[in-house]
Amino acid sequence: MEENRISYHESVRRVYERIKKDNMDNIWDRYVAQGFGGDPDRRCPFCQAGVRCDLCSNGPCRADASLNKKGVCGITADGMAMRMMLLRNVMGASTYHYHTDQTIKTLRATAQGQTPFKISESEKLKDFAGRLGVNTAGSENELAIRLCDFVEADFNRKYYEPSHIVEILAPQERKEAWKKLDIFPGGIYGEMMLATSSCLTNVDGYYVSLALKAMRLAVAMAYQSQIVNEYCQDILYGIPNPHKMRVDLGVLEPDYVNVLPNGHEPFLGFAMVQLARKPEWQEKAQAVGARGLRVIANIETGQEMIQRWEMDDAFYGFTGNWLMQEAVFASGCVDLFAADMNCSMPIDPLYARKYKFRLVPLSELVAFEGITDRINYEPEKAEDQAARLLRMAIDNFKERRAYVEAVTQLPMREALVGFSTESILKALGGTLDPLLEALKEGSLRGCAGLVSCTALRDSGQDVHSVRIAKELIKRDILVLSMGCGNGAMQVAGLCTLQAKEFAGAGLKGLCENLNIPPVLSYGTCTDTGRLADLLAAISNALGGVPLPDLPVVAAAPEYMEQKATIDAVFAVALGLYTYVNPVPTVTGAPQLVKLFTQDCKQLTGGLLNVERDPIKAADAMLAHIEANRKKIGI
Repeated sequence: MEENRISYHESVRRVYERIKKDNMDNIWDRYVAQGFGGDPDRRCPFCQAGVRCDLCSNGPCRADASLNKKGVCGITADGMAMRMMLLRNVMGASTYHYHTDQTIKTLRATAQGQTPFKISESEKLKDFAGRLGVNTAGSENELAIRLCDFVEADFNRKYYEPSHIVEILAPQERKEAWKKLDIFPGGIYGEMMLATSSCLTNVDGYYVSLALKAMRLAVAMAYQSQIVNEYCQDILYGIPNPHKMRVDLGVLEPDYVNVLPNGHEPFLGFAMVQLARKPEWQEKAQAVGARGLRVIANIETGQEMIQRWEMDDAFYGFTGNWLMQEAVFASGCVDLFAADMNCSMPIDPLYARKYKFRLVPLSELVAFEGITDRINYEPEKAEDQAARLLRMAIDNFKERRAYVEAVTQLPMREALVGFSTESILKALGGTLDPLLEALKEGSLRGCAGLVSCTALRDSGQDVHSVRIAKELIKRDILVLSMGCGNGAMQVAGLCTLQAKEFAGAGLKGLCENLNIPPVLSYGTCTDTGRLADLLAAISNALGGVPLPDLPVVAAAPEYMEQKATIDAVFAVALGLYTYVNPVPTVTGAPQLVKLFTQDCKQLTGGLLNVERDPIKAADAMLAHIEANRKKIGI
């Protein structure tokens, strides 16, 4: 494949050569094999247009809006495409909330003194609990348990019982808009039931109704799952603050025992770091001939970790996002890959056998064919489970070094990570005024929340994401990056102070004055809710400007999976101009396309924009920002 269809990153392209030399089944070749007629991006036209359904035994059915051809049940192309989108949204919401459930379980057990963790942010615990109306009297452990009780009660409200969390946290004008559209949600579990039940054959086939239910579910997910999850993880492990972190595949050195926590949940990753920082564990690694023991952050679990904890010799660095997973393995430096609830690939056992590492699921969600090792995370057993994982990695080292030739001298750089709402305020001197002044006087035109995965559709790993980010900062638009797209920014060098040279004159000056990069590393995909909370604060600071009128956009340059689809729907419900790429599988549904790209502007204030060309996409985002600047008089 051409280099720009493999990856933006030199490290991945180099290890890809090793993968090909070893004749390993790999994601790039599998992607090409799915294409038609020699075009890797061309697929079944009905599937690619979102107008194919096999939910009942009368199918599979195909729909064609141009011929008024419907499914056997009579569902239109628009209904068919939106129904499948809603089902993807349910999967995304469910997976987000699984993580939240584990976080609350961990916080509760920690408050009861049953885990190796402690409450790191007492003030945030008090602030967040107080904001939710929870009684803040008593000890921090008592307060943490009351907070857990409150949020779990809200999660379990019926779909027809309005969520207290959404009522408290959402901006007033958004709540009014959602109530007018009848999309103000109840509890997240009830909303998932409502959405899933609506997708049954011969229940709800109306694309508008299904789209509104998707927005309703998305609002519940963002406030109940994402915000609660991230703020409670802050309470446990610390509020992200800016610090340097080693990134890219060069963090993997073959003479060390390398343990990689992977996925989206950081619990056992943090527990392993706590142990690995102890001299006795370093000595255990040295006793088998290694230079030491390192925990290497990986994918979104890694993002959760590197945003909060600083690097050292034991917590050494971050590799990158999910699509480089096979390259990580083929480096020949991995001793144990600990797979929690998301982003580990079914192909991993093949690589474990070839490159001699231990592959261990950490969640009942995860299973691999032929893999019998398993440690399902339990907060009360976290320290013992972490010790077992480290022991397995150390025991693996000799075999890996004896039989696997490592790829060495891979690139490594440092990124500035750890920007949160609190740390941004701290960088601004405790107030949003410097940012608002830069917006008002025009050196900063606006902000973009880049909430993205990484994909191979239309370009290689992270190629389009990096192009979009560079075009945005060139136009004096500050980027806050989240998700796997954040890994793209870090490894590409855009989360460094030196990256200001890619920015326009206005943003460059702001970066110099505040000593920040033009792309702020803001976290994981789960931080989408945190971003919504920040936008509400900016709205208030500007005197109550409605969110749809702010000079901000959302961008998902390489969305990939089901969690990304509900993030996009939430952004539209929040009232944001939302750029997505690649083209979603709804193009065979013309009325649905019109709903999301045009009509939603009158309903929620938000819309979707789809544009494959990065320059045109950035121009359109800037045009929206400039129109909003004019609208609010700045």
